[in-house]
This record gives sequence, structure tokens and C-alpha cells, in this order.
Amino acid sequence: MTWHPSDWRNLPAKHIPQDYPDAAALAAVETRLRSYPPLVFAGEARRLKTRLAEVAAGKAFLLQGGDCAESFKEFHPDNIRDTFRVILQMAVVLTFAAAKPVVKVGRIAGQFGKPRSEPIETIDGVTLPSYRGDNINGMEFTPESRIPDPERLIQAYSQSAATLNLLRAFSQGGYASLANVQRWMLGFVDRSPQGERYQKLADQISASLRFMEAVGLNAESVPQMSQVEFYTSHEALLLGYEEAMTRIDSTSGDWYDTSAHMLWIGHRTRQIDHAHVNFCKGVKNPIGIKCGPGMETDELLRLIDTLNPADEPGRITLISRFGSEGVKAGLPPLARAVKKSGRTVVWSCDPMHGNTLKTGTGFKTRPVDRILSEVRQFIDVLSAEGCYPGGVHFEMTGQNVTECIGGAQAISEEDLSSRYHTHCDPRLNGEQALELAFLVAEKLQAAEVEAATARKAG
Repeated sequence: MTWHPSDWRNLPAKHIPQDYPDAAALAAVETRLRSYPPLVFAGEARRLKTRLAEVAAGKAFLLQGGDCAESFKEFHPDNIRDTFRVILQMAVVLTFAAAKPVVKVGRIAGQFGKPRSEPIETIDGVTLPSYRGDNINGMEFTPESRIPDPERLIQAYSQSAATLNLLRAFSQGGYASLANVQRWMLGFVDRSPQGERYQKLADQISASLRFMEAVGLNAESVPQMSQVEFYTSHEALLLGYEEAMTRIDSTSGDWYDTSAHMLWIGHRTRQIDHAHVNFCKGVKNPIGIKCGPGMETDELLRLIDTLNPADEPGRITLISRFGSEGVKAGLPPLARAVKKSGRTVVWSCDPMHGNTLKTGTGFKTRPVDRILSEVRQFIDVLSAEGCYPGGVHFEMTGQNVTECIGGAQAISEEDLSSRYHTHCDPRLNGEQALELAFLVAEKLQAAEVEAATARKAG
């Protein structure tokens, strides 16, 4: 394939700002970024693709989660730590439920820009450009803040580098010890109003850890118990930045986008003859495709063939996002077509984006019961179609926010204003995310029992 990272510039490109006041300043920033060190390495991206191939084969499970849109204002080591900790807790629960390794991928260290439904917004009669993410413009509703500033790309790179540095320390330096994660999880069970519901699984985890300790398997004797593999991902939206971070790997001679281990193409930018698909087809990173309302089977199969013509296992993750009321109509035809075609993919569920609503008080929110309903339906539909429901994709934070209503904490519409901190879309807080992990674990265990019963009957 004859391809260059700049080829996208010759094609239509949606949701990339065209209103930078100084094109020369933007080009100068992109030139600077080309000289900066990579944030991740090609070998790490290849290892993630190997792990995702195991998910595609039904031998592992994908947990992908993190912020809707990272911000400069909330950049703090405690916030990074808390989000990382919740992902580890969720992974432990899902590992025990599915009896399979969990591949952990964060929406972090690069998830800044967001496509917006409208290019402008109006407040109290004043109309300004929409906020598009901290790597483009500012959230403050002032004319100065909403001007795209290329220097924000440099700040986003620096924040991503610092975040990755801390994540590597956490994942390899003992913080991720299984014993620590177990204690954090039990604290949640003790606090939860529905703690008894989760106690059985928590007891199973405790018993397994005690057994391993009794036979001499601990963090000191088995270093792997105190370390985890943790990967990063974000939407490949702002292609000038992605192009600047794309380098030729000296080992393989292939192009890799070194801004993240995994990239995905959003629901709004998946046009097969447009810039985002063209860019992603040339880099060798694992690629996700958001699959939502309006996607036809032919379109999906063409996208898969364009992005993965050799059908490499682990290359493509299909991220379903239909909303709880649209899963039964939208997902089965896609699952059936991919199954019939023989393509190798990971199926994952994003139950967040299709379940966003606006309350009477003006806050955007996502009901936890709708989020869980979409995951349940996702598992049921794919299992019925003979496909493996291999992952979940949550927007969440380790902070104690009140942005999604419901759950064991029973957050109401009236509670939203107390700790509503998101810069874009509502996120699950740490307790809601872990609660959902337990509930998804119950569903996975039930699905496995049903499958085993069917195998016996057959």
C-alpha cells in the first residue's frame, strides 16, 4: 500500500476545526510535534493487538474506560490514580466472573478533542463557537476562550506524556498489586447499599487470594501479581496532531501512530471515503469503529475490509453504541453479517453515548439503569447470533462526581448540580463504575452457564 500520514489532507474531513486564525502558527506547532519523542512504542501497540486477538478468539475480555474528555484544569496525579484504581477494581471483578484475562485499555493520555453536534452554542442571547476540547479551545464562554489555539496541542502532548509516565509507574511499581486491588474492592462492598448482592463474588475473590497465599503465590514470589499491562486509547479526531505523532517503526518498517496504543473512529467520522478512515487505514495500531444508529451492514463490511484487508486478528474492535432502546433493532443485522462474512473482530459495548438525555434542569445525564440495560442486551444479542460479547467501553472517572443518575447511590436529578464537573458528557463515578462491573460480571456468569447447558444438551 502506498500511503503517507498526510494523505488525509486531500480528503473531506468532518469535525476538524477550520477556523484557526493563524494557519502558519498551526503548521509550526505540528512541525514541532513531529520532532517530539513518541508517547508509546510500536512494540507496545503490537502487544495490544496480540491481546485483542485473544479477545476476538473468546479467550479474554476487553475493559476500556476513562474520561469523556480530559481537561487541563483537572490534571492532577490523584485524579489519574483514582481512575486507574477503578479500572483495576473493575478488571478484577470481570476476571473472576469471566474466568479469563481482562485487557485493560484507558481512555486517557490523549482523549481531549470531541466532535460536537453543533458548531456554535447560544447562551443568554450570545452566540459563540462550541467548546471542542481542551486541545482546541477553552470551555469558558468568552470570545477569547473559544478561539482555537494551536499551542494547546503542545500542552495536550505534555499532559499526555506526564500521564503516561505516572501510569507506567503505577502499573509496574507495585501499586497495581492484586492484594491492594482486593482491599479497595472490599471497601466498596462494605459501603455499598447493595453490598450483599456483591458479597458472594467478593468472597470468591478473597478465598482464591488466600489459597494462592497459602501455597506461596504472592507478589514477592510471582512478580506478575504486582504488575499489570495497561494501554491507552483515544478517538483519532484531530488528524493534524495524529499525523505529527505518526512515525515509521524501525523494526517493522510500518507506520504507527505513537500518540496512543489504540485509536478509534467515531460515529460521526466513519465515512469510508473521508479523511479519518483514510488516516486509520495506514497506521498499524489496533483500530476501533463506533457502530451506532444508521450503520448499514454493507457499510460496516466495507469499513472492515478497508481498515483490515488481511483480516489480522486484534486489528479491529467494533464498539456498539445504539442506546438501550435501539440495540435489538440495530445490532443483530450487523452481528449476523460480520459472522457470516468470517471477519475476525472484537465486539465491545459502549452503553454511554446512546443513553444521554437532558433533564428539566438543563443538565445532560445518563441513567445507570439504561446503561446496564444496553450491556445486558448486547450480551444477549451477540450470544444469540453466535458471536462473543468481548468487551465494554465506559466513560467514567475515579472522582466522586454526580453526573449519571441512579445506581446504588440513587443519584437523582436534584443531585446532579452538587458535583457536576465534566467538561463534555456525563461520566460514571467510581462507585457506579464498580457497581456496573459487578452487575456485568453476574450477566457474564449467567451467560456462561447458559452456554454450558446448551453444549450439554447438544
